[in-house]
Amino acid sequence: MRRTRRSSSRLRIIPVLGLLAALLLPLCFTFAPRATAAPAADPVRVMPLGDSITGSPGCWRAVLWNRLQNSGYTDIDFVGTLPPQGCGQSHDGDNEGHGGELVTNVADQNLLPGRLAATRPDIVVMHFGTNDVWSSIAPDRILAAYTKLVTQMRASHPDMRILVAQLIPMNPGSCAACAQRVVDFNARIPDWARATSTERSPITVVDQWTGFSTATDTYDGVHPNASGDAKIAARWFPALAAVLDAGVPENPGGPGEPAACTARFRAVSTWQGGYQGEVTVTNTSASAASGWTATVVPASGARIGQVWNGTLSTAADGTATVTNAAWNGTLAPGASATFGFVATTPATAGAPAATVTCTAKSSAA
Repeated sequence: MRRTRRSSSRLRIIPVLGLLAALLLPLCFTFAPRATAAPAADPVRVMPLGDSITGSPGCWRAVLWNRLQNSGYTDIDFVGTLPPQGCGQSHDGDNEGHGGELVTNVADQNLLPGRLAATRPDIVVMHFGTNDVWSSIAPDRILAAYTKLVTQMRASHPDMRILVAQLIPMNPGSCAACAQRVVDFNARIPDWARATSTERSPITVVDQWTGFSTATDTYDGVHPNASGDAKIAARWFPALAAVLDAGVPENPGGPGEPAACTARFRAVSTWQGGYQGEVTVTNTSASAASGWTATVVPASGARIGQVWNGTLSTAADGTATVTNAAWNGTLAPGASATFGFVATTPATAGAPAATVTCTAKSSAA
């Protein structure tokens, strides 16, 4: 009988425990932490950079965008300060293709840093120099402009991936010499790219010239028609896809990274055999800079022999590097520092000119 009563008592306890479990179970679910989805990664930002071949309307961008989307590259964002110009198909039309621009003017006037700051690209796809070639500007000067733009890109994003085109052919009726000038300039680009590329910020050369016909792929000997747009997009696609497949590091923008800056040259006075010049370095980033370095490449064989408001070192080829003085290295956002110099020139030199670039160190470093 006792055994039976113990069993009966146990049977009465089980329903009570079951009732308590039933009451507590919803409380467990109520207080369990809610799962949180991982934040989505930012899209890779691609800037199409150039002149009217890239913009106005530059419909190869629409063809390229849709091919990327259809191939699974959907986590991208074409960026630029210019809006879409149509093209008759849906696409991300933001771009930096300014009709009529010369790459040498963009470099000389320091137009790119502001555009980079406004759009923050991870990759630049550049077809630039058609107007410079048309204007018979020397390849050395165009490539110096390329170098300055690359320096500014890397100041904006130290891991910038850069795709540079060998220009499409050009044969306008008003420029009989343009066709050969493009050939001559394109021949210089691969060596320039090898010398300028770095492991952290590689430059890829994309041949847009071979197989492109001004007779069938342009409507005026210069600007691409629908056939030309398709060919240009087809050449960009594998190169850009390879960069996207390899992965582009996010722009850290943190301590130790260079602050963005621009450098501007002007001639103050000239005389037979020399001139006085000055360079203004401006901090174009949103954070303070604790120091800066400017590189000055004088034109026409000039040599810099004296500098004030900075410290000078000169390479064998005449390239001058000037670092800030102890008292003018700290620059608040938007602030500038100016250094002056005296240069000697050959008797045959023309008007004073120089290619100038700069780098700045973040004060957070």
